[in-house]
Amino acid sequence: MQHAGENHGIALSQLVEGNPVATIVIDAQHRVTHWNRACSVLTGVPAAEMIGRSEQWRAFYDTARPIMADLVVDGVLESGIDLYYHGKFSRSLLIDDAYEAEDFFPAFGEGGRWLFFTAAALRNAEGEVIGAIETLQDITERRRAEAALREKEAYLAQIVEGSSVPTMVIDARHQVSHWNRACEALTGTLAANVIGTSEHWQSFYRSQRPMLADLIVNNVSEKEVDRLYHGRYRHSLLIAGAYEAEDFFPTVGESGRWLYFTAAPLRNAAGEVIGAIETFQDVTERRRAEEALRDSEERYRSLSETDSLTGLYNSRHLHEQLPAEIERTRRYLHPLSLFVLDCDNFKAVNDKHGHLGGDRVLQNLALSIRQCLRRSDFAFRYGGEEFVVVLPETDGLAAMTIAERLRTLFAAVKTLAPSGETILCTVSIGISVCHPGDDETSLIRRADEACYRAKQTGKNRVILADSAR
Repeated sequence: MQHAGENHGIALSQLVEGNPVATIVIDAQHRVTHWNRACSVLTGVPAAEMIGRSEQWRAFYDTARPIMADLVVDGVLESGIDLYYHGKFSRSLLIDDAYEAEDFFPAFGEGGRWLFFTAAALRNAEGEVIGAIETLQDITERRRAEAALREKEAYLAQIVEGSSVPTMVIDARHQVSHWNRACEALTGTLAANVIGTSEHWQSFYRSQRPMLADLIVNNVSEKEVDRLYHGRYRHSLLIAGAYEAEDFFPTVGESGRWLYFTAAPLRNAAGEVIGAIETFQDVTERRRAEEALRDSEERYRSLSETDSLTGLYNSRHLHEQLPAEIERTRRYLHPLSLFVLDCDNFKAVNDKHGHLGGDRVLQNLALSIRQCLRRSDFAFRYGGEEFVVVLPETDGLAAMTIAERLRTLFAAVKTLAPSGETILCTVSIGISVCHPGDDETSLIRRADEACYRAKQTGKNRVILADSAR
């Protein structure tokens, strides 16, 4: 049978090693007792080179100097800490006798890295300082994107009460054994109301369901994890048997929050799962920033493809779309037709009613085109009063029918001029049907020539180029 102290040591080691945030623990003699895998990855220094030694500074600095944990162990006052971290540190708002800081480490990676680190004292039953825990997180990307994302949350995960990241621990019976202050702040649930119960789900979901930590304790298959977190999870790259995921929790906060969460197994000396640790990070602001960026990109794409006056696609998009439609027609031997239509006597409209009156006519013509299009069709403002309509899966006869419907519809449209007068206008339409060997230029040219003949022979009419050969 293991002694309580031994079990406690195993649990502590598991909590440190299972934490995805780089974590260092030193004793009262400044010797390193814990240097977890995340810390090895962050610093490039393996635990074997640090455990049992007092040279932790080597992983961060070129010359010997105390790290934050050393200062905490020595009980250095704030004035002393200020000598090393002037303007970069503050007292922790969550943990008594703890300090946190952000600093730049030029020797890390290419170009250096920004780290956020927290150090807290470890005390024995008599309240004597017997060591310190320090956690470190690479926040370089947050610092670089801070102006855009306004990140207010430090992306940390530290062990239980020594962590400023919301953390909970459950045992093999799914009962909560640890629920830190940061978790209280995130969920609004006090530790006293959840520790010793299996009701941790209530802080995150409306109805009972397992959390990621529960799935790990139950050692479920990945199929079950996928059922609950499909498309939103992945295996941890740092911790064996751990998962990480991102999801929206509508019951957290006033209007719901996006959380990034990681769950890892805790094992005893025999390798048996005796619980799980789950940490949470609020990534709502990043998600909102990403959504705003996607919206901005979509608006830019729309503006780059769309004519601002009519709302139809512009000629630039026509030159992108039409070759693809011709290639599809060539590959599958399906029909393709194209209109070129021109507003009749448009110069006279502009001369009489001004450009504002002319613009209103073009907007009504665009509306008439939309009313005649099918879902598969595309309409473009080609330039001035000239428009192009692309009709996939449409032969010449069907194209004639659509064109005649459009011509008749627009001829009956009454446009109100700025003067209050009514403008009646018509269109001439030329149609070409795609033939083997056609390209964008030849297909448009034949339709344009047919449109010109329609104007020359009286306007307000439709001519099929291929039937006029």
